[in-house]
Amino acid sequence: MRPVFGFGQENAAPNEQAEVKADQNSETFMNVAARSRSGGRAGRRALRTAPDHDMLPGLARNLPLCEPLDEDQIRKLDDASMSILEDVGIIFRDPIALDDWKKAGARVDGERVYLDREHVRELIRTIPSSFTYHARNPKKNVPVGGNRTIFVPMTGAPFLRDLDGVRRNPMLDDLAMFHKLSHMLPAIHSSAHHIVEPYDHPISHRHLRITYSSMKHSDKTFMGMTTSPKNAEDVMDMCAILFGEEYLENHPVTTGNCNGNSPLVWDETMLGAMRAFSKRNQPVLCSPFVLGGANTPASVVPAVAQLNAEALSALAYTQVIRKGAPAIYGHYLSTVSMRSGAPMAGTPEISLMNFLIGQLARYYDVPWRSSGSLGGAKTFDAQAGYESATTLNAVIHAGANYIWHAAGWNEAGMHCCVAKFIVDAEQCAMVYRMAEGPRWDDFDEALAAVRDVGPGGHYLGHPHTQENFQRAFFMPDMFDNNSIEQWKAEGEVEITERALKQARKLLSEYQEPKLDEARNEALLDYIARREREIPAEDALNQDY
Repeated sequence: MRPVFGFGQENAAPNEQAEVKADQNSETFMNVAARSRSGGRAGRRALRTAPDHDMLPGLARNLPLCEPLDEDQIRKLDDASMSILEDVGIIFRDPIALDDWKKAGARVDGERVYLDREHVRELIRTIPSSFTYHARNPKKNVPVGGNRTIFVPMTGAPFLRDLDGVRRNPMLDDLAMFHKLSHMLPAIHSSAHHIVEPYDHPISHRHLRITYSSMKHSDKTFMGMTTSPKNAEDVMDMCAILFGEEYLENHPVTTGNCNGNSPLVWDETMLGAMRAFSKRNQPVLCSPFVLGGANTPASVVPAVAQLNAEALSALAYTQVIRKGAPAIYGHYLSTVSMRSGAPMAGTPEISLMNFLIGQLARYYDVPWRSSGSLGGAKTFDAQAGYESATTLNAVIHAGANYIWHAAGWNEAGMHCCVAKFIVDAEQCAMVYRMAEGPRWDDFDEALAAVRDVGPGGHYLGHPHTQENFQRAFFMPDMFDNNSIEQWKAEGEVEITERALKQARKLLSEYQEPKLDEARNEALLDYIARREREIPAEDALNQDY
C-alpha cells in the first residue's frame, strides 16, 4: 500500500478525493454561468466584464493517456535502466552522499555508486505516489500525482522581454511583476521562484530576495532555490518562518529542483540542496538535464533508458536521506541539432520521450515533472507558438503531474517574455479545459433544445444557449476571431500588443495578498541577518 502524503484534513480515499476534486473543477467553470441565471441580462453583462482572477483548482485529467509502450517494452526499458545502475554505476560527486550510500549497503568505488535493482525498487517504493502542496492561502492548495496536474511558470531567465518589448537584464521589480502576474492568472498554480534573475542584487544574496518575492506577491505555492546547499537551507528556514517548523513536517509547501549532470553524474551542489529539502520533508524534482544526442545516445529509447537510470538513482537517494519524503521524477528534456549543436524544442522526439517517461513514472508509481511551453524563438513569433503548443499538448497527453516552464519561456530559456507569459497562461487554461474531458451534466437539457429548435432553426436565442454559453466553448481573450474588417477597424492589433495590454491591465488590478505582519517582519529580519552574514559577492553562497 503506497502512502498518500499531505492531504491534511481530507480523509477520503484517493479515488473519492479525485471525484470530489473533479466536481470542483467543473464547478469552477460553471460558476459564471450559474451566477448569470440570477441577474438577468444586466447581471450577465456585469459578470462578463468584472475581473475574475480566481485560481483554477489543480487539474483532474479525464482524457486517456498516450502510452506507446506495451508491458514487455516497459519491462525492457526498466531492465536496461537497472542494468546501467548495476553495471555502469552513477557518480555521486559528494562525500556525504557517498558515505550515505555505503551505510545504506550500496557498492561504492571511488565516486561511483553501483545500485542493486531490488535495493532501488525497495527505496522508491516509499516515495508517496500523491501529495498536496499547501499554499499560505488554503483555498489554493493543489494535489499532485495520479491524474492531478499543476502548471508552473518558467524560471531561470537571465533576460526578459519587457512590457515595451525590450530585451534587457531583469531587476527585482521585474521578478515581482512576474510573481504578481502568476498570482492573477487562473491556470497558473505557483509563483515559482527566480522567473528572471534580479541583477540588482549580489548573486550570494539573490536567493533570499527571490524567495521573499515569491512569498510576498502571491499566496499560491512556490518553488525554493537550490543554487547551493546553504541557499537551500535558507529557503527552508524562511518556509519555517512563514508556515511554522512543525507544519513543514507533514505539509509540502514548496518545491526544490535538483538537476543531474548527464550522463550519469550527480554533483555536490545539487545533492546538498536535495538533503536540505528532503530532511525537512519537502518535495524535490529529481531532474536529469538531458540534451538528447549530446549527453545521451542519439536515439529516443536508449536516451530514455539512460535518463530513467539517472532519475531513479536520485529518487532512491531521497529515501536514503529520509524514508517517505516526497519526491518527483523529473527531467529537463531537449534534443540537440545535429547541424549546429543547439538545443531544440517542440520536436517529435521530445514528445515521444515524454510519452515514454510518463509511462515509466506510472510504472514506478511516483509523480513526475515535465516542461511545458518550451521554444527556441528569439521573439514571440509563430515559431514560439508552434513549439510551445506542441510541447504543452504532448506533456498533457503524456500525463505529467508537474508542468514546469509552462509560461514565458523563449530563446531556449534565455529570456522570459511578458507577452508570451500571458498567452502561455491562456494556453494552459485551454489544455486544462481539454484535459477535463467531455461534460455530460447538461446532456438531456441540450438534446431537448434540438427538439425545440428543429430543422432550419438556430440555437443562439434558445434558453439552453443563454444559460450555458459562458461554459459551452472556451472563449480565448488573446486570440482574435473577428472578421478582418472588424480587426482593421479596431486598429489591426496583433497578439503581442494584445498580450502586453492585458499584462498592464492585470498589473493595474493587482491586489497584494498581505502577509501576516509578524511573519513578514520575521522574514525581513531573517533576510537582513543573512545578508550581514553572507559576503555580498557575485558568487554562490557555499560557506556562510
